[in-house]
Amino acid sequence: MVKQRKQFKTIALFSSKINKSTLKITSQIEEVLQNIGVKVLLSNSYTSNGSRKKTLFSDRYIINKADLVIAIGGDGTLLSSARVFGSKNLPILGVNLGNIGFLTDINPVNLTSSLLDIVTGKYTMDERFFLKSLINKKDENNIALNEIVIHSGAVAQLIEYELFIDEDFVYRQKADGLIVSSPTGSTAYSMSAGGPIIHPSLDSVNIVPMSPQSLNTRSLVIDSRKTIKIRLLSKKTKAKLSLDSHNILPLRYHDEISISQANSKLQLIHPEGHSFYDACRNKLNWSSEIKED
Repeated sequence: MVKQRKQFKTIALFSSKINKSTLKITSQIEEVLQNIGVKVLLSNSYTSNGSRKKTLFSDRYIINKADLVIAIGGDGTLLSSARVFGSKNLPILGVNLGNIGFLTDINPVNLTSSLLDIVTGKYTMDERFFLKSLINKKDENNIALNEIVIHSGAVAQLIEYELFIDEDFVYRQKADGLIVSSPTGSTAYSMSAGGPIIHPSLDSVNIVPMSPQSLNTRSLVIDSRKTIKIRLLSKKTKAKLSLDSHNILPLRYHDEISISQANSKLQLIHPEGHSFYDACRNKLNWSSEIKED
C-alpha cells in the first residue's frame, strides 16, 4: 500500500440500492462534505427514488468531473461502482451498509471523522486489477473485479470443459462450473467454493472448480499475467458466464472463453491504519486474541 496525500475537491455519491438507510447516510455525507467546501455530485442511480428533488449527474459527467466516488452500500454496490467509475481511473471509497463488506471500509458510526480525514489526504490507497473475458475472441468490454464464473445454469447438471493456461493443456474436467478469481475476489464466491484467501497485493489468479467430478481436483493459483482458456465440450450445455454475478452471458458448445488481467486498475481508498488482516478477523470471525498456555 502506498500512502497518498491528494485532497479531494469534487466527490460523487453512488448507490445501487436506494432505501431509507441509503438516503439517510447520503444526506449525512452531503452535509459533512458541503460544510468543508467539497462539491458533491449525486449519481443518477438515485433516480429510483422519486422523492429526491436534487440535480443528478450522468456517469460520463462524474467520470469527467469527480475526484472520488463514494459507494454507499455493501460490496455489491462497490463492485458496480468499480466497473462503471473505477475502471475509468476514478478512486473509490466504500461506506459499508452491507453485512460482510470486505471492500467497503467506512462504518457509519465513524462516518464524519473518517470522511474529514480522507478528504484532507489522510488515507491509504491500493490498486486492484480487473479480470476481462473474451468469448470466441470477441472483445465486448466484459470486466470483473471479483471473479468470472462459468457455470452449468442448472441444478445438479455438470458441464465438461478443457482448461488451458498460456496454451498449455491443464486438464479436462466435469464440474458444476469453474471460478476464476482475482485476489480481491478470493474472499467472495471463491472462498465459499473452498478456494484460498489471497492477499490483495499479490499478482495472482485463483482457479477453483465448483463441485468437480474428480475428487483429486483442487484450486490452482497462477500468475495474473497468464491467459486462461476454457473450451466447452458439453453438447447439450446451457452454460452461462457470470461477471461479478452481474453481467450474465449465455454460452454454447465449443465456445472458447479467454480470461486475463485487464489493463485498467481500481484505486481503492482506505482510512489510515486499514489492515487486510484486521478485516479478515472482523469479517470472518478469526480469533482476536493470542492465548497463552
